[in-house]
Amino acid sequence: MSTSADPARRIEPISTAGASRRRVLGATGAGLALAAAGLPGVGGPADAADLPLLGTYDVVVIGSGAAGMTAALTAAKQGLSCVVVEKAATFGGSAARSGAGIGIPNNPVILAAGVPDTPAKAAAYLAAVVGPDVSADRQRAFLGHGPAMISFVMANSPLRFRWMEGYSDYYPELSGGLPNGRSIEPDQLDGNILGTELAHLNPSYMAVPAGMVVFSADYKWLTLSAVSVKGLAVAAECLARGTKAALLGQKPLTMGQSLAAGLRAGLLAAEVPVWLNTPLTDLYREDGTVTGAVVARGGSAGLVRARHGVVVGSGGFEHNAAMRDQYQRRPIGTAWTVGAMENTGDGIRAGERAGAALDLMDDAWWGPAIPLPEQPYFCLAERTLPGGLLVNAAGARFVNEAAPYSDVVHTMYERNPTAPDIPAWLIVDQNYRNRYLFKDIAPTLAFPGSWYDSGAAHKAWTLDALAGRIGMPAAALRATVNRFNSLALSGDDTDFRRGDSTYDHYYSDPAIVPNSSLAPLWLAPYYAFKIVPGDLGTKGGMRTDARARVLRADGSVIPGLYAAGNASAAVMGHSYAGAGSTIGPAMTFGYIAALDIAAAAGS
Repeated sequence: MSTSADPARRIEPISTAGASRRRVLGATGAGLALAAAGLPGVGGPADAADLPLLGTYDVVVIGSGAAGMTAALTAAKQGLSCVVVEKAATFGGSAARSGAGIGIPNNPVILAAGVPDTPAKAAAYLAAVVGPDVSADRQRAFLGHGPAMISFVMANSPLRFRWMEGYSDYYPELSGGLPNGRSIEPDQLDGNILGTELAHLNPSYMAVPAGMVVFSADYKWLTLSAVSVKGLAVAAECLARGTKAALLGQKPLTMGQSLAAGLRAGLLAAEVPVWLNTPLTDLYREDGTVTGAVVARGGSAGLVRARHGVVVGSGGFEHNAAMRDQYQRRPIGTAWTVGAMENTGDGIRAGERAGAALDLMDDAWWGPAIPLPEQPYFCLAERTLPGGLLVNAAGARFVNEAAPYSDVVHTMYERNPTAPDIPAWLIVDQNYRNRYLFKDIAPTLAFPGSWYDSGAAHKAWTLDALAGRIGMPAAALRATVNRFNSLALSGDDTDFRRGDSTYDHYYSDPAIVPNSSLAPLWLAPYYAFKIVPGDLGTKGGMRTDARARVLRADGSVIPGLYAAGNASAAVMGHSYAGAGSTIGPAMTFGYIAALDIAAAAGS
């Protein structure tokens, strides 16, 4: 790979003439970032030629998450020299922390499994879910390149994938929707393939129980292992996988750990360097074209030049309190997200300084979360299992608890100004606790005292006493639970239609009839869990076209600049088509960006 010391030119100054207050503040923030890294301020007298040239590559990729590593792998296999610069001390970003569902309609894995998907169905479904928020060209680019991206990754890395059978599309009743799902997840991978590099893998959000090998698709059944024969069988299978791996001397990885490790292994084989502890400070521009990145490496500032393009895959801004306060609805902050700590919007701000337009900055990959003292818990099955309901500050239900998690939080924000739903409360009884896993707490076992001490959980022997503990009218909570119980016994939620969609039954209990997602609360004591608007990361960022090129507000292309993943505005718009709607498009547009750079380089 070339690291020739091409002469560097001055970083373009930012003019504030006629600029908005937001743009001026962004430029000021850039100057502060440069100063902190020991760099000259933006527009200052120092010349970028004074910075050490850290290398010259065909492609510079910012971020080692799913988007960045897929882009780098694609570029390398197109014959381009490439480097990945990563802010964190670990690789993998939020993808490594995740369950790693990958939403790619009509992909070769599901087609081989007999899933009846077609390009027409996929296009109809995406259009119905996304609506007019995202251009038809971008939708077509995602659908057209996604399957090829999966084939490419399997051909150029040790990654293999499994169909998440039964994990329904989030809106399966829409045109093209599939009730049995079209999402995939990484298969088991032996971490030994990474050698010493395994130590640099970003840890998962929730550790898999010791001695077990667990896939995302197993989680549904592990939740039911105390009350379901299939759940018990799945638990035994997870233990058997773990035992086998131990006997073989393997370091078994699944979910996000497998995805990140597999992509990293592909980069190792392709001899693509990944520079950890190397934050982006700014994009380097010459005559309006992005031709490199200014980074901090080894405690010093330096320049990495790109002959043909820079791909920004640096994640969202979920851990940037000022940006969240600027763009998103209150109450908001950084305490409720489970995204990687390093995601502070550096790439988005750098792109904005280069002229990028921003879209969807008010939105995120939302989901109800419990603000536990150690870290927020993204609440999936717990709010959907029968025997629980969500209520607001007035003690009233306000949403179908089993709806897609992003929809639940959108409803919380929409209603909160007039009917306070933040925080909301998940109410369950002891019968629920006797049956189901809650987070990683087995049925019947006590919750940690810290949950109660922090106010995230409350327990009482009557509903009236529970209402008193969480500050809501006792009569209202009692009336709401009585109403809910009558609906549960009939199996027909005429208030919020819980159970009407196939999706509502994914995290439910098949033993409960007539509606597997509804059961009455009747056994004391009762529990309440605080529910806040959590997220997997923000979904707003640089506006891009169907080729992943970054656009200005007037629609013109910023030459040399590409973006993918949560540094770009999501192809899903304000919606969420199904499991993996974050990672699937991130990988796909990283792949598209690298192909476009390679095509331009060869022309």
